[in-house]
Amino acid sequence: MSDLSRAAAVDRVERLLDTIDEDPMPVPVREVWVYGDVALGVDPVDRLDVYLTKDLLFGKDGDREAEFRDSLGVEGVGKTVSAEWAERFPEYVRANHSGHAAPEKCLAAHLLDEGEPVHLEVCNSGFESNVTQRLKGARMRENYEQILDPRGACLWVDGQRSEETVEKLRAGDLVFPTLAGALEMLGMDDAEAEEAADAVRRYRERQEGTTVRGDVV
Repeated sequence: MSDLSRAAAVDRVERLLDTIDEDPMPVPVREVWVYGDVALGVDPVDRLDVYLTKDLLFGKDGDREAEFRDSLGVEGVGKTVSAEWAERFPEYVRANHSGHAAPEKCLAAHLLDEGEPVHLEVCNSGFESNVTQRLKGARMRENYEQILDPRGACLWVDGQRSEETVEKLRAGDLVFPTLAGALEMLGMDDAEAEEAADAVRRYRERQEGTTVRGDVV
């Protein structure tokens, strides 16, 4: 999957939404956004950027943790990801470097095909709130690569798909400023916004295959 036409990219997003609608998820998903090239109507789309807002489980089925530790060799099932989901989809259970179930990696395994050029952002905070938080952190550290592109469109909220937004996405009818312009609207001056936009573009161009990032804000 590379150099997707805009239509094919939107089809891929709709298949992802179908999966969320039809299958149990490792953690509850509240919102699905797309951002970057596909939201801008770029054709073709080099990489597809998807943002999921999730809920935390807070150890709902923690009493089953030992069961999955023995069968899958992964800690935290029932605490950080759903035991019911893991029982049905053990092939999608993924762990972080310390061996604990990682919600963002589990979501990526369930929703994405291995190696396809899709970046998945997963956070317990909504897209717009996380844009602000990431921008604040990036400016403090002067590490602009980790800025979250604010030019996004919400396609799905609590089980309801926005067909109107999907159709606008398909037609390329959503209107956004340049990345530098969007960052200026969030408080950067001209020079800093241009520098940050260049850093984001260079970072994105280096990414290959499927990538995933998980945040807790």
